[in-house]
Amino acid sequence: MLDLNVKNETSKLKAVVLGTAVNNGPTPTADEAYDPKSLEHIKAGTYPIEADMIKEMEAFNAVFEKYNVQVFRPELIENYNQIFTRDIGFVIDDTFIKANILPDRNRELDAIQYIIDQINPAKVVRPPENIHIEGGDVMLWNDYIFIGTYKGSDYKDYITARTNMEGVVYIRELFPHKIVKEFDLVKSKLEARDNALHLDCCFQPVGIDKGIIYKSGFREEADYVFLVNLFGKENLFHITRDEMYDMNSNVFSIAPNVVVSEQKFTRLNNWLRQNGFIVEEIPYAEIAKQEGLLRCSTLPLIRN
Repeated sequence: MLDLNVKNETSKLKAVVLGTAVNNGPTPTADEAYDPKSLEHIKAGTYPIEADMIKEMEAFNAVFEKYNVQVFRPELIENYNQIFTRDIGFVIDDTFIKANILPDRNRELDAIQYIIDQINPAKVVRPPENIHIEGGDVMLWNDYIFIGTYKGSDYKDYITARTNMEGVVYIRELFPHKIVKEFDLVKSKLEARDNALHLDCCFQPVGIDKGIIYKSGFREEADYVFLVNLFGKENLFHITRDEMYDMNSNVFSIAPNVVVSEQKFTRLNNWLRQNGFIVEEIPYAEIAKQEGLLRCSTLPLIRN
C-alpha cells in the first residue's frame, strides 16, 4: 500500500508519478491544440519532437534517482501525450483526488490506475462531473490550499479555464480544517503570454517561506496582494511576462532546499542560489512549448 502524504510543495519528496513522452503520437493539428502556446508552435512548425522530449524527461528522472525518490511512470498508451500527469490527479494530505479533466484526456487516468490500486480505496475520491479541477491549479501550503480558477461569466468558452468555482467549493468541503483561498487567473485562448493556464503558471512556493510570482497573472490585484502579505515582498521572486511565458514559475521542489529548474532560467536560478537553494538544472525547453514544465510533469504522492 502507498501511504500518501502531501501537505506542501517543498517537503522532502519520497514518491512521485513522472509523466512519459514515449509514444507521444504525431504533432497535433491546430484544431487539436489545448492551449495557445502549443498552437503557436504547431503553426510555426516548431512543435517539439518525441525524441527531444524523451531526453528531457530522462534528465528529470535522473535527478529523482540521484535523490532516491521512488518514481512511477504511466502505462503507455499508443500515440498519446502522457507528459502532464499533474493535470489528471493530485494528493492533499493522505487523499488522492482524481481530476475531472478535458474528456479527451480520460485515458491518462486509466494509465495510472495500477498506482491508484495501491492506495487505500477509502482515500481515493472523484468529484461529480460538473466540478472541474486540475492539479496545476491546486497548491498546498501547510494550513492553506491555494486554488487557481476563472470567475468570468464566459468560463465555458475558454478551453484554458480548467478549474471552476464549484471545484473550489468541493475542496473546501472535503478539507474543512484547511484555509482554502482561490485566485482568479487571467486567461487567453490566443496569446500565451497572457494566459495563466493553471495557478502554477504564475505562482509557486519554494523553500519554507519563499515563492515565484507573476503579478499580471491574477485578474484581481487583491489576490496578488494576499500572497505578498502572506510571504513578504522580499521573499518573492517577481518574473516578467516573457519569463512567465517560458514557465519560470513551473519549477519543482524535491526538498526545502533543492529545486529542479530549466537550465536557461538564468535570472531565477541565480536568485535561488543566492537564497541558499541547490539548483538542479536540466534541459526542458522543448516540453515547455506545450505550456507545461517541471511541476506539470509530476504528481507527488509522498512527501515527508
